[in-house]
Amino acid sequence: MHTALITGASGLLGRQVAKAFHIAGWKAVGTGLTRTHPPSIVKLDILNKDDIERLLDEVKPDVVIHCAANRSPDSCTSEPDAARALNVTASSVLASSTSSRGIFLLYISTDYVFSGRPGEAPYKTTSIPDPPNVYGQTKLDGERAVLDAASKIAGNAKAKRLPVSTVVLRVPVLYGSCDPPESAVNVLMNQVWAAQELKPSDPKIKIDNYAQRYPTNTEDVGRVCVDICQLYLQPSSADKGLPLILQFSSEDKMTKWQICQTFGEILGLPLDGLEPYVPNQEPQDGVKRPYDCHLDTSALKQLGIDVSTVGFTTWWRRELRAFRH
Repeated sequence: MHTALITGASGLLGRQVAKAFHIAGWKAVGTGLTRTHPPSIVKLDILNKDDIERLLDEVKPDVVIHCAANRSPDSCTSEPDAARALNVTASSVLASSTSSRGIFLLYISTDYVFSGRPGEAPYKTTSIPDPPNVYGQTKLDGERAVLDAASKIAGNAKAKRLPVSTVVLRVPVLYGSCDPPESAVNVLMNQVWAAQELKPSDPKIKIDNYAQRYPTNTEDVGRVCVDICQLYLQPSSADKGLPLILQFSSEDKMTKWQICQTFGEILGLPLDGLEPYVPNQEPQDGVKRPYDCHLDTSALKQLGIDVSTVGFTTWWRRELRAFRH
């Protein structure tokens, strides 16, 4: 039985990735800092090199899926040093530690490594990154750090066990079963419900109807993570020249306003308390967000990995048990 170690397994994506590996017949061990449930989720201070190496030697995983990150653009902008420590430095240490032990590392990155300027998308894995904010920059620096760390240990005897020891997987905004604040998509459901409580004299809740998003379900990402790891672990993959950067995304193109419209339709709720708007190009909070970072998934397709996704409306009807006859 293969073993997968999933960092950030108490978070939105990590929980589902751990579940996907378990379903696939792997032993799945997750890590968390404060939300732990041994033996399925064990404590790990990802900022502590000794802690990382101790856990790798205890668990002896075949693969590590690195989901732990500061993925809040606002938080990264307000605390850039802390964001860099987690998204870059800790990731680099992890990559060095896994590569030197012959462990495959899958680093989860983001579509925010691209500028998202109108007319540029879809972005291929070979497109030139140009992050619009601190979050995107730290994740791009994290990509470069893990690939650089792995390349420096490529000659290590244990590292030679794998055709490729470290791979980057970029994904867009995610949603799934979670507490709403964990997802920029799920939290919009709260806004739809909050709008139902507003009085006619209350100001309406403004919802972005400009930026194009491709909300992708964590169940699909988890499945793709399993498929990638299984492919890259195969001895027959050694001579295939497998890519170091991959991208996965749903094709459901929606603004936040359109997502709210979908929620309203599913639940049969009016949206009178919500108001679509186009934000200023120069945001007042200092966090610039891209217009369209659509990710091209052709690299995964060429590897024979299934890039189909659950339909956005279909999943939410199931999740909310809102089926109309």
